Amino acid sequence: MSKATGFLEHEPLAPAYESAASRIKHSREFLRAPAAPDLRRQAARCMDCGTPYCHTGCPIHNQIPDWNNLVYEDDWRRALRNLHSTNNFPEWTGRVCPAPCEAACTLNLIDKPVTIKAIELAIVERGWQEGWIVPEPARKRSGRSVGIVGAGPAGLAAAQQLARAGHKVTVYDRQAKPGGLLRYGIPDFKLEKRWVERRIAQMQAEGVRFCMNQDIGRAQAAQPLLRRHDALILAIGTEVARDLPLPGRELAGVHFAMDFLRQQNQRIGQEKLTFPEPLSAADKHVVVLGGGDTGSDCIGTSWRQGAKSVTQLEIMAPPPRQENKDLSWPHWPLKMRTSTSQAEGGAREFAVQTVRFLGADGRSSGLECVRLSKTGKPIKNSRFTLPADLVLLALGFLHPPQDGLLAALKPKRTPQGLLAADDKTFQTSRRGLFACGDMRRGQSLIVWAIREGRQCARAVDAFLARRTSNLPRV
Repeated sequence: MSKATGFLEHEPLAPAYESAASRIKHSREFLRAPAAPDLRRQAARCMDCGTPYCHTGCPIHNQIPDWNNLVYEDDWRRALRNLHSTNNFPEWTGRVCPAPCEAACTLNLIDKPVTIKAIELAIVERGWQEGWIVPEPARKRSGRSVGIVGAGPAGLAAAQQLARAGHKVTVYDRQAKPGGLLRYGIPDFKLEKRWVERRIAQMQAEGVRFCMNQDIGRAQAAQPLLRRHDALILAIGTEVARDLPLPGRELAGVHFAMDFLRQQNQRIGQEKLTFPEPLSAADKHVVVLGGGDTGSDCIGTSWRQGAKSVTQLEIMAPPPRQENKDLSWPHWPLKMRTSTSQAEGGAREFAVQTVRFLGADGRSSGLECVRLSKTGKPIKNSRFTLPADLVLLALGFLHPPQDGLLAALKPKRTPQGLLAADDKTFQTSRRGLFACGDMRRGQSLIVWAIREGRQCARAVDAFLARRTSNLPRV
């Protein structure tokens, strides 16, 4: 416990941002870091609540009260050691995780949770500044080889854990650089890619080998991977996006959100653009279909590219402004939230269903929509149109690609198209072939990906050693 009366003496620490009018002019991060004294006061608010429900909210089981207390005691180095014991990449989660731990905080019962996410980010950044974070190569090599397909957070977490256990680890990915959606999906204004590159450099110094631009979806490339390594982990995510097959879907200007976001990140990173045509919101009326994080990222990116207008449509009815704590706490509540990108402007409409895409001369020019009742039925005479030069489909992701790599390796799949892998062993129907992350459990958060990668690493380590692994269970 940090301070017995801390939660009575101090208020939550609200995040400080650069103004919306200023930040949309660039693509850099705009969150302003709190001062160390403010963070110590915030850590003092952590209560002796008996059962720390923040652990329930955090999929990787961060020992939040422990490192809160260490920050309060000004012992930042021990706080970093504790934080790293459960999380390989806290500088990523400290920036892009939605912080379900804060929703589960006991003080959230009165809407004043400890600002855990800000403390987490401060701990790890202090570690980098002080030079406490260094490569941790294994002292002894196992002589075993592990291949990992997919350089996203799940694959990277598994790679670092297995390299530190002494195995020879090679990560394969078809993109030019490691990071997965961290690099090619999340915009720079939420996560600058230098933070990804900093960890990759640490992993390379620990012995992890990265083979990028690898077209391993072909059968002749996939099969040798199983022979080349003693174990193979698949962590390629759920790349197949949910489509909206309506009249006019073929019009130019109607695109998947991820193609739009990936191209912007490649442009900022000065990489070769992989999508066949340039995608830009400049001087266009943009409509984003979907209200999740990906849709929000499209809004912020569109403003930075110079959009004329941005409208976000959600098919669901608007959620309540305030959740019922008696029914929801300590779980993640359904309530109205406004992201930093949504706060930058534009229209946001709920209970709207798209009927068809409108266009002329083969290009998108608008949408025809209908409003829905509380029961989800179209309201009579409620049809309307919106100008839409660029339509971005941000409707979520279904499953990994069913051709290429999976067609070549032929592991069993679930009815949803995900890989069928055991919850404890993470092994698929093929011996020595493992799966983790979104492609095993479905589209989820970065914290779940890191947890899956760590747990899969433990299972692979036990498989290779034919004994219980010394790697942590979470």
